[in-house]
Amino acid sequence: MSNLPPTVHGYQLWYYYTSVPGNVIVALLFLALCIFHIVFIRRDSAKFCISLLIGGIFEFAGYIIRAYCHSHPQSITFYSIQSVLILVAPVLMAATAYMFLGRIISRINGERYSLISRKWLTKIFVTSDIVCFLIQGAGASLLARSDSESQTNTYQKIILAGLALQIIFFGFFITIAVVFHHRMKRWVSSIESGIHWQELLISLYAVSFLIILRNIVRAVEFGEGKAGYLLTHEWATFVFDAACMLLVMIISMSWYHLRPSFVPAHTRDLERSGVISFELK
Repeated sequence: MSNLPPTVHGYQLWYYYTSVPGNVIVALLFLALCIFHIVFIRRDSAKFCISLLIGGIFEFAGYIIRAYCHSHPQSITFYSIQSVLILVAPVLMAATAYMFLGRIISRINGERYSLISRKWLTKIFVTSDIVCFLIQGAGASLLARSDSESQTNTYQKIILAGLALQIIFFGFFITIAVVFHHRMKRWVSSIESGIHWQELLISLYAVSFLIILRNIVRAVEFGEGKAGYLLTHEWATFVFDAACMLLVMIISMSWYHLRPSFVPAHTRDLERSGVISFELK
């Protein structure tokens, strides 16, 4: 870690000089993935993935600004912008995960096997996502402008509350997905081999795990305080935030590719009969 950057009115914004090459590389990776998602969204009219795309754009902008902050460590404005963008981007990605489960349930006519109807599933979790977005965004914005230790502690607790709330809702969401998966497997036990919806659920679990892992680490980070280890070492941001969200964008690209060619012939008969449907646009 380099020498500490100058402080602003006695308040420490950064505890290290941000890495220009590291942040630029991460930003370019997010940009490349955003371009792929734009292509897939346009091709498949997959509007439910727009929030994920916006999250990726937030990540790209956030890491570009972090690189810029290397030579502008005293700028409260740029510190605030990058902090808010990177903090709330996963909330937008989580919204796509919530909507994606609803589409899986709908397209295979499995609503009777879900703990919550598809209609309420989307409403409940997207609403919770908006609340988490507002709490974390407000907390991050206020934190960057705090000028006393007491204010810093208060604003960190606000962010921590938003992260904890998102972890709780995501845990409930995964429970719903697992119960639905278990019930559907029993219903289609005679034809389960090769059915693509199970692969999509597994990818959904992977995305959910990465978002939860990231949120837990960020919660620990803010729980430690401004001088804690995670906030004072940039590698933690690259590993537990950037890498996790890059993997989320990579894994979620498989959500665009569900086609009849992935479905075994004997399950297409069920699709034609109206028992199940495999189109996920």
